[in-house]
Amino acid sequence: MRDDAVLQTLQAALAQYRAGNPLAAEELCRQVLSIEPDNVDALNVLGGCLYQIGNLDKAVEIYQTIAALQPELPEAHNNLGGCLQRNGRLADAIAAFKTAIKLKPDFPVAKSNLAAAYFEWGNALSAKGQTAEALEAFQQAVALKPDFIEALDKIGQCLQSLEKFDGAVAAYQTIIRLKPDTPGAFNNLGIALKSKGQLDEAIACFRQAIGLDPDLAEAHNNLGAALKEAGRLDEAIALYRQAMRLKPDDAKLHSTLVFTLHYHPGHDAKMIHEELRRWNQQHAEPLKKFIRPHTNDRNPDRRLRLGYVSPDFRDHVVGHNLLPLLREHDHGQLEVFCYANFLRADALTEEFRRYADAWRSIVGLSDLQAADLIRQDGIDILVDLALHTAMNRLGVFAYKPAPVQATFAGYPGSTGLETIDYRVTDPYLDPPGLNDQFYSEMSIRLPDSFWCYDPLLREVAVNPLPAQSDGHVTFGCLNNLCKVNEPVLRLWASVLKAVDRSRLMMLCSEGSHHQPLLDVLEREGIHRDRIELTASRPRQKYLELYHGIDVGLDTFPYNGHTTSLDSYWMGVPVVTLVGQTVVGRAGLSQLTNLGLTDLIAQTPEQYVQIAADLAGNLRRLAELRRTLRGRMAASLLMNAPRFARNIEAAYRQMWRNWCAAGGKRPRRGT
Repeated sequence: MRDDAVLQTLQAALAQYRAGNPLAAEELCRQVLSIEPDNVDALNVLGGCLYQIGNLDKAVEIYQTIAALQPELPEAHNNLGGCLQRNGRLADAIAAFKTAIKLKPDFPVAKSNLAAAYFEWGNALSAKGQTAEALEAFQQAVALKPDFIEALDKIGQCLQSLEKFDGAVAAYQTIIRLKPDTPGAFNNLGIALKSKGQLDEAIACFRQAIGLDPDLAEAHNNLGAALKEAGRLDEAIALYRQAMRLKPDDAKLHSTLVFTLHYHPGHDAKMIHEELRRWNQQHAEPLKKFIRPHTNDRNPDRRLRLGYVSPDFRDHVVGHNLLPLLREHDHGQLEVFCYANFLRADALTEEFRRYADAWRSIVGLSDLQAADLIRQDGIDILVDLALHTAMNRLGVFAYKPAPVQATFAGYPGSTGLETIDYRVTDPYLDPPGLNDQFYSEMSIRLPDSFWCYDPLLREVAVNPLPAQSDGHVTFGCLNNLCKVNEPVLRLWASVLKAVDRSRLMMLCSEGSHHQPLLDVLEREGIHRDRIELTASRPRQKYLELYHGIDVGLDTFPYNGHTTSLDSYWMGVPVVTLVGQTVVGRAGLSQLTNLGLTDLIAQTPEQYVQIAADLAGNLRRLAELRRTLRGRMAASLLMNAPRFARNIEAAYRQMWRNWCAAGGKRPRRGT
């Protein structure tokens, strides 16, 4: 083939390539290369053809040949990088793009490609839970392309996950400066500001997001969450329902509503049950057709494979209560699998890992993929540890990957799922017959307590009774503000009026939501100067707040749970009012286990009287201050070995029931 014929053939190949006929172009390129094997133009077109038809390995070889033939040609390395990137070889692609830029610093196409490769690399690292490494990759992308909106958004998400909230705020503010009409940026900025405790600013951002996109369900949901944290439950519930109307198939949005109903004094056990039934019908029932028979060995006494599913194997209030249980499990009876649904591990996570026989991350897996993994692991009893709290994986349980499924720990309640067979509770939270008809699961009552407490920070000491030096009694409640409603405030005002010069300390972040609380108390005759509002803080500083409290006042209809246990540990007794829903009977359960039933009120009038009598008896308060921690340590509330044996006995009974019933579901509510 003469030189002019080679040129004509090459031109024809290029024309076929540009016309979208890569196979014809490939054949023509190979004719040229059979005569001139080092013809870079033919190699370049051939590489493009192979890239276009998806033969990426061969395309990479061609581009590597070109880069070797013309190592000083930046375009050759750029093209090689593009092919490597599409082939999933991101580290090699990044190296190739860097070479191209080194050879030609003013090479915008290579810089843009390198930014895209870093972005893709960051996404891959993020999916594996390597958040810090992903952050670095996204930052490299933005350094190359400062207006890279998607990478800035990822930077904000990584920083949020790493609890570097100031940086997250800065990232989202940069997006808004670059593109002010971006509703997602306002939504994410609101999330970061809420994490910093800046509720007013967060609420304004969520409203801005909704103004830009009224159909953005997440913004409605997040605005609801911020208003819930501010104690504005009616508005929060209305926003959750709006979010559900916009995304009716989103089970997580529906779970948020379900959980919030437990805090509202206007929603009783029947109303909560009805919403749970709707959740089950909408999100779980359609998946029943995918449930497969279980072939687990039905020996009732063999070692069991136990699976725990949780987002809280970490420094989290639920994690604090789970750690003693996992630490004390009898691994001769149970092989413990932990299915973790969170990205950021911490020091507590490493402890959980040590106590598990097998550890699985299910982040990034669909519910079906997670269910298949659990089934492959041969789990006999699968336990949900979240119920409808954030990051739950109830959708996994809808596929019934294990023959026996139970729920426990997230909060005492019900999931509403027909595929979850049991709920673990105790006889004080759930006396037989009280609310059984409102649970979709069968109640298994532990003999003593639903909780097993570990303070984690044992070095924070109990101080002397502050009333003895202050000259007045300080009541306190360090529960989340969403538990503090108007009936609670009015009852607390009655307590303060019954005890001269007494004061009240409450946990409340900065913001305009202070004023409605103070207004209610003012209307009830309690002046602002008797109220101390203090922001949330890290655990050690939080525990030290009890140094200023003499008597704890419980909330209703959702009692303090772990918060009350913290209070007892710090020597502060809590007066509780027994509620009609299970979350409102935590004080009853805990105080009964502590042998302090005289602090349990059945009526609001009793609540005021008990609190006033306690405040008037400084000798008894001082004695409780001195002895409560020891009482806690000696009680069933901190007897981890006994608690673990009780739980294990419950699991064994669940398993024997399944073996005896031939795989049938237990009868509900017994």
